[in-house]
Formats: sequence, structure tokens, C-alpha cells
Amino acid sequence: MSTLAEKLADDLAAKAIAHIQATGDEDIVSLLSKTIGEQSQTLQEAFITSIRVQRAAIRAAELLERRSRDYTPSPE
Repeated sequence: MSTLAEKLADDLAAKAIAHIQATGDEDIVSLLSKTIGEQSQTLQEAFITSIRVQRAAIRAAELLERRSRDYTPSPE
């Protein structure tokens, strides 16, 4: 079961990643992390973890898409 902090962090991380993809503004992660950390270390840690996990999932999905698109079966 997810905690409130994890749910909030996942939502913020998804929005931050969408912002980065739209603008290229990588600094938003540090800025949000600092701002969050001033009030809640628990939420800050969950946010950073969620950023890492979501970015890893995005990279993996992109790799799978490329491999699937470029796949040619071996002749039998």
C-alpha cells in the first residue's frame, strides 16, 4: 500500500518529468526537491525516488519500443 507521501511524490514527479520533456528544464528537479525538503524530508526522499524510478521506466519503455520496431526475426 502506498503512503500519502509516495502518492504525492509520484504525482509531483510525473508532472516534473512532463515539464522536463516539454521544456528541457532539468533544474526543476533540484528546485522542487529543495522546496519540498524545506518542509518534509520524507516527501523529498519519496520525490527523488519517484523521479529515478519513473525515468528508468521511461528509458526501459523507449528501449523496448526501439527493439520491437527494429526487430527482424532470424531466418530459420
